Parts: sequence; structure tokens; C-alpha cells
Amino acid sequence: MRKRYLSIDLSQDGEDEMYKYERRAQRMIGRWAGVRGPSRKRTTPEEEYLTKEDLNEEDGDVIIEPAKPIPVHARCDVLVVGGGPSGLSAALAARRTGADVILMDRFGCFGGVITTVGMETIAWYRYEGCVDSQGIGVEMERLAASMGGTIKWPYNDSECLDADFFKVVADHLVTTSGIRPLLHSYAVDAIMEEDTIKGIILECKSGRRAILAQRVIDCTGDADIAYFAGAEYRKTKKDQMMGVTTVINCAGVDKEKFIDYTEKNPATYRDWSRTWDQETSGKEDDLRSPYLDLEFEKAREMGAIPQETQNLGGSWSALSSAGEATNLNLVHLMNVDCTDVEDITKAEMEGRVQGMHAIQALKAVVPGFENAKLRNFGMTLGVRDSRKIIGRHNLTADEVKNQAKFADSIGTFPEFIDGYNILIIPTTGRYFQVPYGCLVPPKVKNLLVAGRCVAGDKVSHCAMRNMMACTVTGQGAGVAAAVSIKEGVNTHDVSIDAVQAELKQQGVKID
Repeated sequence: MRKRYLSIDLSQDGEDEMYKYERRAQRMIGRWAGVRGPSRKRTTPEEEYLTKEDLNEEDGDVIIEPAKPIPVHARCDVLVVGGGPSGLSAALAARRTGADVILMDRFGCFGGVITTVGMETIAWYRYEGCVDSQGIGVEMERLAASMGGTIKWPYNDSECLDADFFKVVADHLVTTSGIRPLLHSYAVDAIMEEDTIKGIILECKSGRRAILAQRVIDCTGDADIAYFAGAEYRKTKKDQMMGVTTVINCAGVDKEKFIDYTEKNPATYRDWSRTWDQETSGKEDDLRSPYLDLEFEKAREMGAIPQETQNLGGSWSALSSAGEATNLNLVHLMNVDCTDVEDITKAEMEGRVQGMHAIQALKAVVPGFENAKLRNFGMTLGVRDSRKIIGRHNLTADEVKNQAKFADSIGTFPEFIDGYNILIIPTTGRYFQVPYGCLVPPKVKNLLVAGRCVAGDKVSHCAMRNMMACTVTGQGAGVAAAVSIKEGVNTHDVSIDAVQAELKQQGVKID
């Protein structure tokens, strides 16, 4: 077989004019043939509807990659891309519905934001009066507790998951259920046949591979697969996105001394409003919160940390008898787009710089932290905000704030909203139903999206981005994918009655 070589234009101006000409000619021929190009519709001053094609760069150096065979690594009924709370829930739900399931993740463990970021509170909002979701999310939490992998969260009945131990919990869930695991595998493209997804291309130590699947569930958090498949999505402008977080964990903390300090200096959710204009319902203001903020101002005044340090302050959670303080959610970086590799590189490195400043401030100011030292950083940044698909139904602020009900409900989530300077704690028993339509990209068949990138506006995103909400959409997507295979229909046409019946069988609260 004749070898093909990569062709790179090394001319002085670095432009491949022939390639650019061919691209323009192909688009022109398509228009003559009646092929509609991607639309770009502004939805709000802060967001746009986009597709992958909207962002293709026409200028600059390019490399033309020649066609080459890609080995098929595996075939399955349902492929779940991303092994976080939504991905684990989707894979387990699809497997329990009878599908052959592959769960893949780009890291060396499952658990997503829990294990790779170190965000240990899957549901920290359970103050008195909360009517919580039911299903695999609660099941995972209870299993972790039964295996000795949780510590009580301060001030209410929520649990803190031990982030490292949850890797073991996730492995147990995957292996005992018969899910086929695939780690260290990074999805880089979608395999499409007209408007239907057929699988994905991945990169791994074994090279470039393909996985073919009857259904694909995008649980990447950033809607990566939907993006590769050409689905429409929205993205808030970078300067208005919620910040990313570098989670830090400390050792050498005197637990009793620190707890005594927090009891003598109690913080509430009203304190969250000290540095920004926060919207609440009022009932949150006097609830106790594990929060540190003024301590960092004091550290600046003392000269313990540089004056120019910004966005230090936030919550603490688990304290172990061994002197470990984990999930210190204290370092926040703004103006970061995590779908931009340059942005996220800078943020990862800057987050570690600010994390060391945060520890230095705690050592200087907070009793119990005098001898504290860095135990570890999270494996990656905690991201709150990136792409969100345009769905068959797009959740709204009114719906998540006013107990919306949907005929295609796949579960419920309490009236808990956290983000964009809004904080609503679900202490009144209010909750809303989550519609199947927010998982469905209308222009791509047999692809479902679960997790924080489901369809909705900015305020609804502040509810759906939370980990327990991600388990609700994950379980709904997993069941819908498997049921659609049984019915011999695509994911657009699956019977919602059959999906709901299976979800109820799996213990999900539908209404």
C-alpha cells in the first residue's frame, strides 16, 4: 500500500491558499445544491446559539491530515462518555435496563468532579424541609457511607464524600454491574451518518481508536460530543461566566481548635453577600454556613499574603480526626473559558499559586491552621460553566423557581439554585420536575446529553449544574437510551411512558 504523508505548507506567509480555496468552493457548491449552512442566532446579550462550524478558523496555518484507517476498539449498545456523577448514573441505568454499556473517561478513575476536582459534596443543601431527588445519586452516596467513605457535612444532614475513596466506590459500582470500563481515553470526534451519531473517535495510549455504539450519551460536562456532532449549543460570554475553582486539601489541622473558632465566629449565608449583590429568598440568610472570607482580608492587612490576591474565600467542609481539611473551596478564578486550552492552562497554574496564598493566609489568621500544610490539589479545575446544548426543551428560570411539571419528567430536583449571585436553599419542600426534552439535541439522533450541559438558560443552569441534578439527568438518559434500543426507535421518538415506567422501577421519583 502506498504510504501517505502529512502535507504542511512551509511558505513564508504560512498560508495554504489551495486549501482555503477548496473550502470556499465546497461551501459554494453546497449552497447551490440547497444545503443549508449552520445558523448563528443571538439569544441574549450574554449568550449566542452556536455550532462547531461557527467557530472554524479560516485564516492561519493549517495541516491537512490525510485519510487513514482507524481501528475499531469496541462496539456496544450504549456508550457513555464521561464517568462523573451523570456518567456513572447513565451507565448504571442503561445497564440495569438491559443494555451492553461502555463507560469511558479521560482520567485514570471514575467519579468526575468528585474524584478529579475533590468536590466532595454531592448534595450539601439538605437543610430541614428539603424534598430531595431519589435514584442512583442517593444510592451512590449511601453506598459510600456503608463502605466508610463519608464524613458528615457541617450544619445539616448532608454527607461529605471522601474524594479518593470514592474512586473505590465508583470502581465497585462499575465492576459489579457489568459495565465495560475504559479509562485514559479522550474523546476527540463524533462518528456521524447524516444526522445520526454512530460512535466516537478517541485518543489513548493505544493510539487513535473508534468505538461504535447504537446510542451515545454525552456526560463530558462541556457538551464535547454534542459539539463534535454539530449540535447547537449556547455559551455565556467569558467575562460573565461563573468562575473556576482550584480545590485545595490540607493536612496538619487541629480540628478541635478550628471548630472552636468557627463556633465563636459563626458564618451564615448572609455573609456570602458581603462582597457581591446576592439574590436570596430571605430564608437562607440566617442558616449556618461553613464559610471563610474576612480571614483573607485580615491576612492581607497583616502582610501575610500579597495585596493583589483576589477571589480568595469560600467554603470548607470535611474535617478528619487525622487533621485533614479537604474540599477547601477557597480559590476562584474568573474570566476563564475551559473550552479554550490556553485559558485552562493558565488557570491551572494560577490556581496553584493562589492556593498556596490561601494556605498561607489560613496559617497566619485561622486558629487550628497554624501547622497546616498542603496535602494535595485537585487533579483538575472545578468548572461551573461552559457549553450548554440547545435542547428540544430549554429549561428556564421561571420553571426551576416555580415547581414546573412536565409530561416527559425523568425525575425531580429540589428548588436549589446556586450561581450567578443567586442562592436559593430548598427548605420549603418545593421542587421541580426535570424534562426529558432538556437532554435531547433536536438535530442529532441517538445522542443524549446529561450533566451540567443540559439545555437551559443561565438561572436554570445554576440548578442543573449541581451534582445530584446531574445524577437525575444521567439516570434519565441511560434509561431512555436503553429503552429506545428495545423499541427499535431513535432517541427522539422513544416512548416516554416506557422510560418513566423503567425509572420508577429503578427507584426514581418522577412526580
